[in-house]
Amino acid sequence: MVAFVRYHAGMSILVLQHCATCGPGRLGMTLRDHGVRLDVRRPDQHEADTPRGVPGDLDGVDGLIILGGPQNVTDIAQYPWMQQEAAYIKRCHEANLPIVGICLGAQLIAHALGGKVEARSKPQVGFDEVQITPAGQVEPVLGGIAWRHPQFFSCGQEIKQLPPGATLLAGSGATPVQAFKAGVRTFGFAYHFECDRPLLDALIGASASMLSGAGVAEGYLAASIDQHYPTYARLSDRLSLNLATLCFPVMRRATA
Repeated sequence: MVAFVRYHAGMSILVLQHCATCGPGRLGMTLRDHGVRLDVRRPDQHEADTPRGVPGDLDGVDGLIILGGPQNVTDIAQYPWMQQEAAYIKRCHEANLPIVGICLGAQLIAHALGGKVEARSKPQVGFDEVQITPAGQVEPVLGGIAWRHPQFFSCGQEIKQLPPGATLLAGSGATPVQAFKAGVRTFGFAYHFECDRPLLDALIGASASMLSGAGVAEGYLAASIDQHYPTYARLSDRLSLNLATLCFPVMRRATA
């Protein structure tokens, strides 16, 4: 049997976005800088198998990114589009396509692959320390990232149980599942590493209704952003670069 090597000079990554304030941000910019084409869709606003909804197949899709949003996974029975997303995530995972989920996206991955998502005891809004586990410390996608560092959270739900066989990459007392890996190239992040400063400010504005329940004063939140943003931005850029080069490589090799 003769093996042939074929290279693709570009990729098309499907991006599922669920609100205006949760765009691909710095992750999207990094991928575009690496020659990746992003197919950004709003499945919450469009029917499945249309140019703006969840695709009906995997044709032309080299990877999947699922972004955050105000919706709750525990309400999935009320949202046909969310059910379609969960089924599509499972399909992409079984096809070994690279997948990255952020906040709601990470929760959808966990749900789709057999994990459990539930409401938090109280919302979490603002910066919290990410604590990388021993497994995360040797994970290449987290290479060069401090084992304890600040990341931004805005969530009313959390992953209570990882999918079977998944690996916990980061967790803390406040959020036991901060990041995880399932299979070879499926990653979930509970925190919003994708935000540049304008996107972070927009997300904070959209999260205003949760501040009281989270016990966070608006003035404290503003001060913490000024304090943590430089470190957050530097390490989030590193994570975006790692994902672009390790999880979504532009030059792919296949054998036939």
